[in-house]
Amino acid sequence: MLDIKFIRDNLDIVRVGLERRGLTDCLTPLLDLDAGRRKLLAETEELKHQRNSFSEEIGRMKKAGDDTGARQAEVKAIGQRIGALDAQLRLIEQDLRATLLAIPNLPGADVPTGKDAADNVVVRTWGEPRSFAFTPRTHLELGEQLGIFDFSRAARLSGAGFPLFFGQGARLERALIQFMLDLHTTEHGYLEVSPPFLCNAAAMTGTGQLPKMAEDMYYVPTDDLYLAPTAEVPVTNIYREEIIKRELPIKLVAYSPCFRREAGAAGRETRGLIRVHQFDKVEMVKFVRPEDSYEELEKLTANAEDVLQRLQLPYRILALCSGDLSFAAAKCYDIELWAAGQHDWLEVSSCSNFEGFQARRANIRYRQDGKTDFVHTLNGSGVALPRLVVALLENGQQADGSVILPEALAPYLDGQLRLAPPAAGQQL
Repeated sequence: MLDIKFIRDNLDIVRVGLERRGLTDCLTPLLDLDAGRRKLLAETEELKHQRNSFSEEIGRMKKAGDDTGARQAEVKAIGQRIGALDAQLRLIEQDLRATLLAIPNLPGADVPTGKDAADNVVVRTWGEPRSFAFTPRTHLELGEQLGIFDFSRAARLSGAGFPLFFGQGARLERALIQFMLDLHTTEHGYLEVSPPFLCNAAAMTGTGQLPKMAEDMYYVPTDDLYLAPTAEVPVTNIYREEIIKRELPIKLVAYSPCFRREAGAAGRETRGLIRVHQFDKVEMVKFVRPEDSYEELEKLTANAEDVLQRLQLPYRILALCSGDLSFAAAKCYDIELWAAGQHDWLEVSSCSNFEGFQARRANIRYRQDGKTDFVHTLNGSGVALPRLVVALLENGQQADGSVILPEALAPYLDGQLRLAPPAAGQQL
């Protein structure tokens, strides 16, 4: 959430920032509400001053033996007017907060200006896409031949968009999660947490999923809870409504299943693992001092890259343009993996700096030099599994349909790095 005082004092900067996001004239309702609130506050303060003055006068009149009836009636009337104004003020403050919650973060100064994903900028690449002596299969073809997932049975359980892994596939998922958690905790310095997988509306509002993306969330009305769309939500909200007493930065990492009503027209992206409603992800979250947040964003991105480098997967880093930033982000890098069967780049991680946007919504502060201020929050996928599995299968495939996995996974798979069709009795 943006600070209303910052908006008021830096109106031109805010307007330009929102225009870079493709938003025009969205500040008028907010400024009208703010002006109305300030007018009510001024009138209320004037009435309170007048009431205090009359009350002091009544005290003097009583000492002098004068009749105070008229003045007391005026004081009573002023009190009633103040009560009415306070009620109006509460309503206008609710509307003001709701309007502020609907305004996105401002793009950072070095974020490329653009309308959509076509204007994102490739920052760097790592690795070379593999050349094949045969036509690469898609992960869907490979997975069915290898017997590692079954989308038809999953659809009978939950509908389209919910994968069912089994056998070698389920084991690969578990190995990847363990590998990433171990890497981030033992080498990158993160503290592992295991959060709840359901969150209340306050937590979802704190990180920016609500109210903007309510239709994309899975909601449990009987309990007034949301299925976590990412571990970012519960982990960031660990410090909601707190003044952090630990030394910054704080670096946390968590595994969680993620639930999203992913939109998308029917087609290639809706088949297989590329766009699903439920998926597993390892998420990194940081709480840092404002002056350190952009340096910490580079380190966070490097931690996600390390996962992919150890898995020997070619990738590229994109700096998202202003029109493609998420609602809450001030700056974001997307990491995309090359998938040979798709012959395309697939996003597997987003690493974002939210500056004080989430912290202001969730009231997460820290104390420095005797003063409190909002922390800066960052998060990044470290990484998401579905498209990671796609890339591992499609880039590691062999002519006979088997798949060779990277050495980094050997400790988690008892050294068995070749996926082949299962033996009898190992299939669903």
